[in-house]
Amino acid sequence: MSTQAYQPFYDQFDIDSLAQDALQGNLSVGINACHEICDKWADDPERIALAFEGIERPPERWSYARLQQAAARFANLLQQHGVGKGDRVAALLPRSPELLVVILGTLRAGAVYQPLFTAFGAGAIEYRLDKAGTRLVVTDDQNRFKLDAIQKCPPIVRVSAKGEDSHTDLDYHAQMLAQSDQFEPVLIGADDPILQMFTSGTVGKSKGVAVPARALLSFYVYMRYAIDLKPEDRYWNVTDPGWAYGLYYAVVGPLLLGATTHFNENGFTPDTTYAMIRKYGITNLAAAPTAYRLLMANDQLLTDSESLGLRIASSAGEPLNPEVINWVKRRLGCPVMDHYGQTETGMTCCNHHALEHPVRIGSMGYSLPGHRVVALDGDYREVGAGETGQLAVDVHNSPLFFFAGYTWDEKDPFHDRYYLTGDVVISHGDGSYSFTGRDDDIITTAGYRVGPADVESTLLEHPAVAESGVVGKPDSSRGAVIKAYVVTRPQFDADENLADELKELVRNRLSTHAFPREVEFVHELPKTPSGKIQRFILRNKAREEADQ
Repeated sequence: MSTQAYQPFYDQFDIDSLAQDALQGNLSVGINACHEICDKWADDPERIALAFEGIERPPERWSYARLQQAAARFANLLQQHGVGKGDRVAALLPRSPELLVVILGTLRAGAVYQPLFTAFGAGAIEYRLDKAGTRLVVTDDQNRFKLDAIQKCPPIVRVSAKGEDSHTDLDYHAQMLAQSDQFEPVLIGADDPILQMFTSGTVGKSKGVAVPARALLSFYVYMRYAIDLKPEDRYWNVTDPGWAYGLYYAVVGPLLLGATTHFNENGFTPDTTYAMIRKYGITNLAAAPTAYRLLMANDQLLTDSESLGLRIASSAGEPLNPEVINWVKRRLGCPVMDHYGQTETGMTCCNHHALEHPVRIGSMGYSLPGHRVVALDGDYREVGAGETGQLAVDVHNSPLFFFAGYTWDEKDPFHDRYYLTGDVVISHGDGSYSFTGRDDDIITTAGYRVGPADVESTLLEHPAVAESGVVGKPDSSRGAVIKAYVVTRPQFDADENLADELKELVRNRLSTHAFPREVEFVHELPKTPSGKIQRFILRNKAREEADQ
C-alpha cells in the first residue's frame, strides 16, 4: 500500500468500493461481524489473530482458525441459555484469550457485546448491566467478587482455574467443552448493533452508545489510512478493550484486516511496555498520551544506542505536546501521530500515517475519509481560519458516520445537520484543527474520560458529604487529576481520614481512574442563582493551584 496524497484521496472517496474491499458480506442484505473479523481469515491455519502475554500463564498464540471454533462453541453456549440476536452479553475480564473468544462468540450469535472495564467498581457495573438489560456476564476468579453486591445480576459464566465452587456460576471451561465447534453465523442488518458502549456525561449517569454493524467500514478506514496497518506489521494497541479505543482498534479493527493483535495482561509500566515491544518485535504502536509521557519520564530504561524497531506510533485520547512528539522521534525512532475521536463516533479527525498531508505539531489533523469535520460558532455557522469553534461532524456529508443517537435518548447531541462533539478547536483554514478545550465539564485523566456528575453522585452516598463539586486539575503526567471540593455536614470532621474514606468510596463504587486524587474541604460551593454548581470557577481555582 503506497502512500497517497490526502486531498485527492479524500475527494474521490467511494463508499461502495470501500465496502467491497473491507467486507465479504453485504450490508444491504445482512452480515455477521464475527465472520468479517475472524472467519474470512480462518482458511489459513497459520494466520495468527492473537499473541497473548500473560502474568502467570505462559504466552499463547491463537490462530484465526482456532478462534473460529472457540467462537462457535461460545455462540452455542449462548444459544443454549436463551441468548440470541440483539441480546447484550457483557465481559468483566482482563486482556486474555477468553475475552477475545467471548467477543467473537457474542457477535457470531448476532448478540451485542458489552465491555466492562476490570477497574470498574460494583456501582458502575450494576448501572451498566441494569440499563442494558444484560442477559449474561462472563468474569473470572479475580473479578467475581464485584458481582456479589449486584441486586439483579444476570447469569454468570466464570473463567476459573479452580473449577466449580459454592457459587451457582456456570463454569466457562466445562461449558465450552460441552458445545459443538460449529455454529452458523447469524446475519444482522447494517443498523443493528454489535457493541453496547457507555460514555461519560456531565449530567446524570453514563449514556448508552450502541455501535451498529456498518461501523466496521469506519474502523477499516481508520486502521488502513490513519494507523497504516500493513500485512507485515506487528501491531500493538496498548489500550484496554474495556474502553472504546481498545475495543474498536485493538480488537475489531486489526482483526478486520486479518492482522495479529497483541494482548499484554500485565498492567502498564514502562518496564513491561519496553519488554513487550522487544519480545514481540512490535513495529506499529498505539497508546494514550499518558503512556508516552510515562515512557519519556523513564527514558533511562533505554540505552543510548538501542533501536526498538518501531516503524510508526499513534496516539489518541488527548493532545500530545511537542516535547513528547520530539522525544518519540528521537528515542523510539519513529513518528507519532495524533488522532481524535469519541466513543460515539469512533475516530473522525486524524494525522494519517498512510496519507500525505502537512502535519502541524499539536494538531488533531484532518477529517478521516468518509467524514467531514468542521468547527461551528455559537450560531452554528462554520468558522474561518484562525477562529475557534465547537468541533462537529457534518452528518449529511459523512457517509461513514455511524452514530444515530444515545441508546436510551439520554441527550440530543445533534443540531440540524451537525453532530456536536462538545470539544472546542481552532481551525487552521486548511481542513485541520487543534484542540483547545471542552465546552462542558468532562475530565480527561490519563486518557480516560470521566463525567464529574458520576463522581459527585458517588461522593454524596457518604453520610458526611452535603455537597461536592468535581473538576480536573492540570497534571504533567496524567494531563489532569480529579479534584473534589467537598462540603461536609456539621457533625463530621473534615480531616485526612474522611478524605481517604471518600477516595476509597469512589474507587470501589466507580473505578480506579475516577477517584479524586485530591479532596479539599470547603464551606460552600460557587453556584448560579438557580443553584447549579459553577464548575468553571472550581476549574479556574484548580488551575491556579497547579500553576503555583
